[in-house]
Amino acid sequence: MPRAIWSGVISFGLVSIPVKLYTATESKSISFNMLHKECKGRIKQQKWCPICDKQIEYDDTEKGYEYSKGNYVVITEEDLEKLPLPSKNIINVSAFVDAEQIDPVYFDGSYYLEPEKAAQKPYALFTTAMHDKGVVAIGTLAIRNKERLCSLRVLGGNLMVDMLLYPDEVRVDPSREAPDVKVSPQELAMASNLIEIMEQDFHPEQYTDHYREALSELIQAKLDGSEIVAAPESGPSKVIDLMDALRASVENAKSAKTRGDGPQEAENVVYATRKQAAQIKADDNETTAKKPASKAKKTKTGVA
Repeated sequence: MPRAIWSGVISFGLVSIPVKLYTATESKSISFNMLHKECKGRIKQQKWCPICDKQIEYDDTEKGYEYSKGNYVVITEEDLEKLPLPSKNIINVSAFVDAEQIDPVYFDGSYYLEPEKAAQKPYALFTTAMHDKGVVAIGTLAIRNKERLCSLRVLGGNLMVDMLLYPDEVRVDPSREAPDVKVSPQELAMASNLIEIMEQDFHPEQYTDHYREALSELIQAKLDGSEIVAAPESGPSKVIDLMDALRASVENAKSAKTRGDGPQEAENVVYATRKQAAQIKADDNETTAKKPASKAKKTKTGVA
């Protein structure tokens, strides 16, 4: 069983549901240590006080807020514990909203809740009611020295907690209008056709991290003493006509759908599409060049 990172209660009207919070995701990225080039020894990062000119341990540190250059106000753990937060050890549900109203730009990490043994029934009541109504709960909780805005939603048999950013933490302007660029009806129709052909259900298990796989193979090859073969570099992308690209994309998407290709094969179609679109453009140019020039009309004097 994973270790809980927070414990408290869900406050739902007059109902309190004791729960524990767990991390729902984990990074699979391959990490590296910093080595000294000369001896290949691992580099150690040490805490150093430039005023005392000596190394210090973590227990000798404390938090400080720099209110002006070189001047700090000290904040202790006792100060943080005494903060008058209504959301301390409580997920205070304040509203229920449609999930579509929360733009993904506000999401900032996913977690899940598990009820305490004595809270199985109110927990089931809470999740079932939300599922039947098709809504998510909005609330707040204090965790890791910050009061977080969050949403609670049902995912299968899990009650998920998605941390949300506050509006002043989002840099993109949601109200920004799209650029005024004219597209032809033919281009729009072909783009819509391409989207309809490529439309499908999302199955995350069909996708893999190509970079992580290649990096793992590189590490294993070095351990085995094998020769590292570099991947060929792709040349600069050619600028092609938009309609040519759309036409080639539709043709390749139709072929991929007929074959029943998955997302990984679809990625290869992108590269084939670029090549095909460039070939279409070249063929059109060649056809134009082979057309005989139209004869100029003769004037009354017989001079063209």
